[in-house]
Amino acid sequence: MRRWKRGDRVILPVVSGCGRCRDCLAGDHQVCRDQFQPGFTGWGAFAQYVAAPYADANLVAVPDSINDLAAAAIGCRVTTAFRVVAQQGRAAAGEWVAIHACGGVGLSAVMIAAACGANVVAVDIDPERLALAKSVGAVHGVNAREVNNVAEAVCDLTDGGAHLSVDALGSPETCRNSILSLRRRGRHIQVGLMLGGDQNTPLPVDRLIAWELELVGSHAMAAHTFPELLSMVELGRIDPANLIHRTVDLEEGARVLERLDSFEELGFTIIDRFD
Repeated sequence: MRRWKRGDRVILPVVSGCGRCRDCLAGDHQVCRDQFQPGFTGWGAFAQYVAAPYADANLVAVPDSINDLAAAAIGCRVTTAFRVVAQQGRAAAGEWVAIHACGGVGLSAVMIAAACGANVVAVDIDPERLALAKSVGAVHGVNAREVNNVAEAVCDLTDGGAHLSVDALGSPETCRNSILSLRRRGRHIQVGLMLGGDQNTPLPVDRLIAWELELVGSHAMAAHTFPELLSMVELGRIDPANLIHRTVDLEEGARVLERLDSFEELGFTIIDRFD
């Protein structure tokens, strides 16, 4: 490591590219074939100290104006959502954007899309999450438990369908709803991971062809593209701290992780104490 010294305030991307392969040299560190993911491909992530292979190619300096909690909130979810909305999704002012599922990535996507000037429809099954989505920029909320057809509800609210729709959960139902929420020539971004037998979920290919829809995957965010996002935070256009629900110590953080599949947490939970 040559670019950094002890005491520097930095963010480590959830996907660190090697910095040497052809994908990294093209600027696409997030799809590096030799990538390092703390907590996935190696030990770390939820700890006081984390190993950072490829540090010079991946560490990002945190501006002094961004405090530690806000920097921690930026972490995986906000950067992932920025890649989804601003880079892969190309959200533009005046467009309609539908975000399906308002967990950490989904709420971040709502906030970023609103900051881009888009009109956001948030979809979830939890009224508290929908209320939080509205507090950070959504103009409409759709409770998927209270409507007969989620895609039709979104299309009605957006005068014919969203320009951009995001599956931020990762399920056959949310993926299909997202695609069917689009207007002609709309853009679907798949960021929610599908597990087990859902990995090869069927898609409405007839709609995809007839309406010339775009289906795009999104996987983390390259470190060298962080400055645009950090600038939005510094200028006050987005505030990741607004999504922090609570802070916990490391022991409680382990219990939170065990309950993640129950979807009990609202917004972000940050581990900030390690003793």
